[in-house]
Amino acid sequence: MPQLPKNQDHKEVDESSLVFDASLLRHQLHLPKQFIWPDEEKPCLKNVPELVVPLIDLGGFLSGDPAAALEAARLVGEACQKHGFFLVVNHGIDSKLISHAHSYMDEFFELPLSQKQRAQRKTGEHCGYASSFTGRFTSKLPWKETLSFQFSAEKNSPTIVKDYLCNTMGKDFEQFGNVYQEYCESMSTLSLGIMELLEISLGVGKAYFREFFEENSSIMRLNYYPPCQKPDLTLGTGPHCDPTSLTILHQDQVGGLQVCVDNEWHSISPNFNAFVVNIGDTFMALSNGRYKSCLHRAVVNSKTTRKSLAFFLCPRSDKLVTPPSELVHDLSPRMYPDFTWPMLLEFTQKHYRADTKTLEAFTNWVQQKRS
Repeated sequence: MPQLPKNQDHKEVDESSLVFDASLLRHQLHLPKQFIWPDEEKPCLKNVPELVVPLIDLGGFLSGDPAAALEAARLVGEACQKHGFFLVVNHGIDSKLISHAHSYMDEFFELPLSQKQRAQRKTGEHCGYASSFTGRFTSKLPWKETLSFQFSAEKNSPTIVKDYLCNTMGKDFEQFGNVYQEYCESMSTLSLGIMELLEISLGVGKAYFREFFEENSSIMRLNYYPPCQKPDLTLGTGPHCDPTSLTILHQDQVGGLQVCVDNEWHSISPNFNAFVVNIGDTFMALSNGRYKSCLHRAVVNSKTTRKSLAFFLCPRSDKLVTPPSELVHDLSPRMYPDFTWPMLLEFTQKHYRADTKTLEAFTNWVQQKRS
């Protein structure tokens, strides 16, 4: 077996050793040491500059206007060469659906801990309820709770989200499941449109990326960041690049998202009418390194809970992640080996805590495994 890369944070701990109970911890003045981050990674909460990201109007593109599609693709391409983050408005997603998704998120996370634990995430899995990463890591724990579940755009899985939520939480969660089933379907459709813009911007054959992701097997995550009495000591989510292909994030009105550009942290202010979009490591490999996945994190505050809805687009499990021929030539040789999404997912779940070097470490691991 190949040696695992040196990333000390993947050590697993006894799940019973620490429990993140937000109803108690949100009032504590003394944070458990596992939540206190090293000085060089502690957040700066004042005078953080705003990141200038393009606000891309999808209205013309979605209505079939070729000129609007070219302009949107140009803006997307510029953003992805700089930092991989952009905002989309007039995206066609029903505002009532977004509001319902936020309301049901409140309903779930305000349940007693014992009820939320009915959906407890098992070690090595990526779906379920997680109170911080107390069952996975020994240090630098994030100040948050999450609920994650699988979505499939394949025709034989029309109710996969609803079924999962009803099976884990009970029949009372049927409407809860219906809302997130519909939300995921909307995100899947939106992500395919964004993939069209990405292929136009890269000069790739028509519908290449759209077809690649048409039957996507993606992940939906509800993020819940409770107040913290010492927000300058911890992080809601540590610095990382998303290992997935594309992230479509909807923030509530409480700020907290920060992106690292040119070695400086910048904030992205909430805009309830917009989605924040960023590319991840899998698409970075698909683009043969042309477009970069970018380091980002979430900070918390002492007064208000922050929430966000994150849809992570991922290819179907049997799809080979390999760049289109237009992006590979003498001046741009292959940067990463072929792989499937489940390989990278397993790597980040069992062997390596996602950071800025995930793709590099994964590449070395794959090459060692195959040699």
